Amino acid sequence: MNTIKINNIVVLTGAGISAESGLETFRKRNGETFWPVGDDVFPLEDVATAEAFARDPELVQTFYDQRRAKLGTVAPNATHRALARLDAEWPGDLLIVTQNVDDLHERAGAKRLLHMHGELKSAWCLGCDARSRWEGNLIDGPACPACGAEGQLRPDIVWFGEMPYEMERIEEALRKADLFVSIGTSGAVYPAAGFVQTARYMGARTLEMNLEPSQGSVFFHESRIGRAGDLVPVWVDEMLKP
Repeated sequence: MNTIKINNIVVLTGAGISAESGLETFRKRNGETFWPVGDDVFPLEDVATAEAFARDPELVQTFYDQRRAKLGTVAPNATHRALARLDAEWPGDLLIVTQNVDDLHERAGAKRLLHMHGELKSAWCLGCDARSRWEGNLIDGPACPACGAEGQLRPDIVWFGEMPYEMERIEEALRKADLFVSIGTSGAVYPAAGFVQTARYMGARTLEMNLEPSQGSVFFHESRIGRAGDLVPVWVDEMLKP
């Protein structure tokens, strides 16, 4: 692929790469989507919608507090490190768009990074609309670092039914991309599932690396099937080869 004239790259990463570091992901069972955290099971509709937060904020805060705490027990894996290397060494434009809300890309060293679904280590104040870096729990209703209001902080996470962050920036990067790469994502959740179609329509080459073909696999010029931790370092070597 590095024989093709490529300058601008957009990389989309999904839950599959976080799973390889030991983080749980949403799963399906008997038609229900849920998230396991330790011995607890959280149905999607109970923890990942604005309606759920309005109905039972304590449950939602507990869920995200547990997920935030889990980050301290895991480390970036080979995929995160390979993409951080690409970020550091790629001479052209690069944007890593992640659907993941963990901080593993950053901890591996990635800089040209966008969290389209928010971040666990960020809190959003419903009182003053400020977003603040956050490491601890939110369950006890702490004060907003920006305005001082108590009990107004929610996880800075894009829930189902809410608009992902920085869509204009993402769309612009997709329009300019020479290569679009999707890693560790099922291709089932929009708008991210449609990125490949946008990029390909604008003339980009498209590549997916996944445990199995995604739901949008037909839109990719090439699919590499296997563990991201095995595939991505090889691909990065190819891209950076003199």
